[in-house]
Amino acid sequence: MSPLSTASRPAIEAHQLTRFRDGLARVLQKNRFYHQKLATTYDTIALHQLADLQQLPFTRKQELVSDQQTFPPYGTNLTYPLSNYVRLHQTSGTTGQPLKLLDTQESWDWWAQCWTQVYEAAGVTNEDIVFLAFGFGPFIGFWSAYEGAKRLGALTVPGGGMDSLQRLRAIQDVGATVLVCTPSYALRLAEVAHEHHIDISASTVRVTIHAGEPGTSIPATRRRIEQAWGARTYDHAGMTEMGAFGFACTEQRGVHVNEAEFIAEIIDPSSAQPVQEGEVGELVLTNLGRWGSPALRYRTGDLVRHGGYTCPCGRTFLMLEGGILGRSDDMLIVRGVNVYPSGLAEVLHRFPEVAEYRVIVTRNGAMDEIALQVECPTSLVPIVQEELHLAFHLRIPTVAVTPGTLPRFELKARRVEDRRQRT
Repeated sequence: MSPLSTASRPAIEAHQLTRFRDGLARVLQKNRFYHQKLATTYDTIALHQLADLQQLPFTRKQELVSDQQTFPPYGTNLTYPLSNYVRLHQTSGTTGQPLKLLDTQESWDWWAQCWTQVYEAAGVTNEDIVFLAFGFGPFIGFWSAYEGAKRLGALTVPGGGMDSLQRLRAIQDVGATVLVCTPSYALRLAEVAHEHHIDISASTVRVTIHAGEPGTSIPATRRRIEQAWGARTYDHAGMTEMGAFGFACTEQRGVHVNEAEFIAEIIDPSSAQPVQEGEVGELVLTNLGRWGSPALRYRTGDLVRHGGYTCPCGRTFLMLEGGILGRSDDMLIVRGVNVYPSGLAEVLHRFPEVAEYRVIVTRNGAMDEIALQVECPTSLVPIVQEELHLAFHLRIPTVAVTPGTLPRFELKARRVEDRRQRT
């Protein structure tokens, strides 16, 4: 645990302000995107305290995408000559055109250092064997997790280019003690293990770490993964355009923001005003170590609950209670009720018989409607519907479908099928 993670709030904020000032001095010299964006505001702002950052404008993903469309292929959010950059990654494209992100060696080392905090909070050491179950492509995926494990000194095993059964056998062969993948894929591996009579609960895996989608801060999903793997499960939060900003501690209350490397704000999505402790809002982040391609006051679109600054683990970093609750653009309003996919997962993952599910969104006049397709025994459907009704006060049509007919996911799960344009 780093000393700053248990420091007082004034000490943390002083550290953040110093880092921000130093980095911004670099950015304003040569970064064309932010030089133009801040030109009309920065000279009138005196950054005497961290709260003064709120006078700077937000950065939105669409701005960066438009910049790359206007100045292809990488846009103008580059602080250094192209020859200084050593890594290219891109967003998954689940919410629009993929965004390309470049890292210098300095910022890539920073990524790795952020991931060591994720590992250390989960009790991972250089004695562990870390298996990374994902395809090594241009999506950032767990590339930085691989680098972080190397930095920690753990033996790293990349699982790219394998199918699920091959990965399960590799985990057994090398005696992996840590599994890193998305929550959905951890459950998919468990499903394949069951099909091939492999008892993964008796494997050497003792820790699983997950990111890419809301999941392991959802109690029912976390319990399901832990029961399947016989391991302790930890959440992690990060994004391609920002970095590895959050980690779960042993208390499992949610995700701590790594405030040694990020400045976090939680705002009302409509008014852009800060929310109070206990309230839900949109997460806004500023990274403090990626000055080659920075993101300043970046509106992530992620909805989180302000969990305060105290935790039984002793850390004083901001807690996002329940982790990432969902995305602001994922929320469905069904007959006046706000429904998030993560809320549906919390109910459905209580049932071991539910192998997979899909949410069908349609429109009836001016109102959205949802229905569920669930891989489960037909006899379970009334029970599932009753639990959904108790959770959401809605009658959600649910049908059982044949096992194995719904898609499985290695990276981000896409369980919502939007048919509103067809109706």
